[in-house]
Amino acid sequence: QSDQTLGNLPAMAMSDLAAAVISKANGGVDGEEPVEIREVWADNLEAEFALIRDVVDEFPFVAMDTEFPGIVCRPVGAFRSPADYNYATLKANVDMLHLIQLGLTFSGPTGELPALGAGRRRCVWQFNFREFDDERDIFATDSIELLRHSGIDFRRNAERGVDARRFAELLMSSGVVLNDAVYWVTFHAGYDFGYLLKILTCNSLPDTQAGFFKLMKIYFPTVYDIKHLMKFCNSLHGGLNKLAELLDVERVGESHQAGSDSLVTSCAFWKLKDSFFAGSTEKYAGVLYGLNAENGVSAH
Repeated sequence: QSDQTLGNLPAMAMSDLAAAVISKANGGVDGEEPVEIREVWADNLEAEFALIRDVVDEFPFVAMDTEFPGIVCRPVGAFRSPADYNYATLKANVDMLHLIQLGLTFSGPTGELPALGAGRRRCVWQFNFREFDDERDIFATDSIELLRHSGIDFRRNAERGVDARRFAELLMSSGVVLNDAVYWVTFHAGYDFGYLLKILTCNSLPDTQAGFFKLMKIYFPTVYDIKHLMKFCNSLHGGLNKLAELLDVERVGESHQAGSDSLVTSCAFWKLKDSFFAGSTEKYAGVLYGLNAENGVSAH
């Protein structure tokens, strides 16, 4: 959901498998290899998490994207800063709505993806959740229509989707969260992390940004938000799709599906890291674009 509903939140994401290729320039994948987006449903959740537990140590850079029902309400009243307003908007919406889809792309220290199975196929994961009900729940119409157009079947999600509570249990014990040796890579990710924290804590988000960032440091100790990194790259601007175009990152699969967007995010991060930051991005960790970097968010 990196491009469509977050334009008002100032502050890291590729399945047509027949055509799915990533070039070596997109992060160290040799030659042109097909990338599989592994769809995760209730019936294969445990098996896919077993694979994730096996790859996270060797591939500790986790690019993440989510899809959710958009932004449906905005707070009224006086706020001390734009960042406070942005957080209040984020909290109000995340507390009220449900996550629809989560994409995770794991990569190694030079951007390479894990290869699984007899065919050693490079892969990313796309989790489909069951909680959102398009007949009962409130949503932003433009966001849901965009997701429908991108191929998300809300009936199938409701019938076959992952239970968020079981997902949280497996994520908590996976080594992917609560781990100083894992590096989260995102694009304009306040809402993405908001939904994950809501699921992981089984609770509403904290009332303050300070409380939010305290949880962030516990569950996601090291975070890179590409939208924040772009502020230090004069020639780069726009949303995720525009950035991918500027960096010549090929997309695999459907835009505005979380697995595809997480893969674009991962590839863009490695290109950005090498091209603009001489391979060193550590001092930019811990800031989420549009939220307050003064609330203990910076890791340095």
